[in-house]
Amino acid sequence: MTDTSTFPDPTYRDTVLAPLFEGVKTHFAAGMDQINRAHLVMLRETEILNAEDAAKIARALAEISEKTDLDTLSYTGEHEDYFFWVEAQLRDRLGDLGGALHTARSRNDMDHTLFKMALRARTDLLMGQVLMLATNLIDKAEQEAETLIVAYTHGQPAQPSTFGHYLAAAVETLLRDAARLEAAAQNLDHCPMGAAAITTSGFPIDRARVAALLGFEAPLLNSYGCIASVDYITGLYSAMKLVFLHLGRLVQDMAFWSAFEVGQLYVPNALVQVSSIMPQKRNPVPIEHLRHLSSVTLGRCDMVVNTMHNTPFTDMNDSEGEVQQAGYAAFESGGRVLELLAAMIPACSINPDRVRKTTDAACITITELADTLVRDEGLSFRAAHDIASRTSKAVISECQPLTLGFEAFANAFAAETGRPTALTADAFAQATSPEVFVLRRDRIGGPAPAALADALATYRGECDHLTAQRAARNSRIATADTARDAAFRKLMET
Repeated sequence: MTDTSTFPDPTYRDTVLAPLFEGVKTHFAAGMDQINRAHLVMLRETEILNAEDAAKIARALAEISEKTDLDTLSYTGEHEDYFFWVEAQLRDRLGDLGGALHTARSRNDMDHTLFKMALRARTDLLMGQVLMLATNLIDKAEQEAETLIVAYTHGQPAQPSTFGHYLAAAVETLLRDAARLEAAAQNLDHCPMGAAAITTSGFPIDRARVAALLGFEAPLLNSYGCIASVDYITGLYSAMKLVFLHLGRLVQDMAFWSAFEVGQLYVPNALVQVSSIMPQKRNPVPIEHLRHLSSVTLGRCDMVVNTMHNTPFTDMNDSEGEVQQAGYAAFESGGRVLELLAAMIPACSINPDRVRKTTDAACITITELADTLVRDEGLSFRAAHDIASRTSKAVISECQPLTLGFEAFANAFAAETGRPTALTADAFAQATSPEVFVLRRDRIGGPAPAALADALATYRGECDHLTAQRAARNSRIATADTARDAAFRKLMET
């Protein structure tokens, strides 16, 4: 059978190769130029290439970079992909010497290095947004350290706390997510270059030098793993997913708290849209956008991770160009969530009147009454709980605040114990006050001012540590860029 077809098949060209070419132009062209320059410097320093040849290649690479207008470059099918287009440009200028740049490397190690570099930049931006949100939440928590709220469990009013204490819980979760994101960023920080196709090279390459010139911490050790292991992708998108899964729960509380029937959270007019037909309505629509963008981001992260499922442990396209480019949408939508949340939460406030009404209506300070009876009356907690339960049922049925329910309490106490209570009406009112409830919860992690202040100081320290790690990584990359540019210029001057 004679095959007279020629590459590329028109349909394959239009459905796969051309979109990939456009994606490389958008996302990877600059990175490929950096890799070409770093690899060339290494080839010269290890004397795999002589000075004259290295200088010619360097000048040709610089000319290609300067004269190529990526916006006007389109895929013709003449070359399989952007890599081969660049190599063809070199060969047009240098003849056979243009192919020498590819000594001791493969598209395999180049691709994964490109992907890591692109993800590294996006992860850095995302980490910056996460830390900005964490800092804004800490600032807001400090401002709202004594602002009472109703804390809910199972959708029902449970106990009083403060807005600052609630936000501190959100910060603590966010910082754990940031630590997971930092671990994923560190997993991006090892360079595949030098693995070549699978097994490294017979040439005396210096993998550590190329890694350093590209701003990586070190080479990725196992050469097979450089082109086969995709945990730098799955680990990153899994860590990203958790950020938005957890923030989505915070957003859901914002929707619940701002509902008319609850009314605990006030969203300012700048973040409220009015109904087109019902003039009385205040719709905090940004909360809905936060919720669906968080879910969209989570789904995009899952898409990337799930694409890796049941793929062979080798170099394969399932982890490469198209899925990499599709995954970048998760950074875009996730970044919008982080930016909007960082602006919205500080702008919101708590409605104290609604908090007080719910506190009174639902008897949410009753736990402190039971605790007081244990401490001051010497009762077991179960007996104290039964008295508190009878008291709350009585005041709720009479539609009165718990702080005014001393008579109901005294009757319940006498019925349970057979003796009158030693608590005065004033002591009872104090024990059932939401302010006292919060002040008495001054243990580690509690809402009392001193405990909360200690926690927030700890969170600031964690933010500072993560910020320092990010700054150190960025400094190393900037230093590498400077060193690579200097080494490359030196080659051209030869």
